[in-house]
Amino acid sequence: MNNKLPLSFYLQDDVLAISRQLLGKYLFTFFDGCLTGGMIIETEAYRAPDDRASHAFGMRRTNRNEVMYHHGGVCYVYLCYGIHSLFNIVTNQQGIPHAILIRALEPAVGIEKMLERRHKIKVDKTLTAGPGSLTQALGISTKHNGLSLSGPEIWVQDNGIIVSDDNVITSPRVGVDYAGEDALLPWRFLLKK
Repeated sequence: MNNKLPLSFYLQDDVLAISRQLLGKYLFTFFDGCLTGGMIIETEAYRAPDDRASHAFGMRRTNRNEVMYHHGGVCYVYLCYGIHSLFNIVTNQQGIPHAILIRALEPAVGIEKMLERRHKIKVDKTLTAGPGSLTQALGISTKHNGLSLSGPEIWVQDNGIIVSDDNVITSPRVGVDYAGEDALLPWRFLLKK
């Protein structure tokens, strides 16, 4: 845990740059004595107040999105379709509602526990691909909303993986068609396979 990202990483003001920089970093959870985690391979940036795809578009404040207004370095976990907990990282200074959805990771640690949580018998690409699958595999739920990324339960660390620009694909975000022109913004970042 020595390589844990410092709070200053999350306080940067460019959510797109942070979203890109998270590729190759490792997301970990430690619940009930069990460590699980892997390398982040897909992210999406949300930049309110102007981003129509953001829960905080127009500086809208609700009980659900209130944690987006905290300072960077906390978890924003919300329920999607009443089923899936989706894990986001809040960035920027307090009062500026920026967040990054972690969409997929490459499993590395605690794979047996991830399989158990996902009710799978063997590892395949769906184990931690997709934001709902990722949170289920890592044991993240809405009870972790607002939790600090300083650990010891959830944190991101730098394991020295350098991701070159030619290994990154940018594309529009997934499932935000309601956002009009903002749905077309290339604010999704993926590592090439």
